[in-house]
Amino acid sequence: MDIKDIQNLIKFVAKSGANEVKLEMEDVKITIKTGKGQKQTIVQALPVQQQPIAQSPAIEIPQPASTKEETPKVVEESSKYITIKSPIIGTFYRKPSPDKSNFVEVGSSIADGDVLCVIEAMKLFNEIESEVTGKIIKILIDDASPVEFDQPLFLVDPS
Repeated sequence: MDIKDIQNLIKFVAKSGANEVKLEMEDVKITIKTGKGQKQTIVQALPVQQQPIAQSPAIEIPQPASTKEETPKVVEESSKYITIKSPIIGTFYRKPSPDKSNFVEVGSSIADGDVLCVIEAMKLFNEIESEVTGKIIKILIDDASPVEFDQPLFLVDPS
């Protein structure tokens, strides 16, 4: 991992609104903490190990307190609905481009494999496809908003 990758990671974490990100690889350990107006980055080079490591790199991203409080309310109100969650962190977009129409609206019928939105992560636009068939009941996030991993995006009525 070179300095440009680290700088891009720092910018991405700051933009996403995450409080802390830890990344550990064989020879590098990175912790990025953001707080109220302060940013701290710690980069440590670890000695290279001769043994192969069985674990894959992991990134821990704690959810902001507001998201943790909102999620149970959504689940309680909509126990009969399926919640489609973000598989990655990034920026949520409802349209493929600014001059196009939204992928889905409230009331839209969706099928397995339909594109619901796009999440931009590290300058890559990832299409998020539906894994269920049903009708969009609610869109839980605003266009061009940062999203966390596993954050609810849509409520779908499967009936």
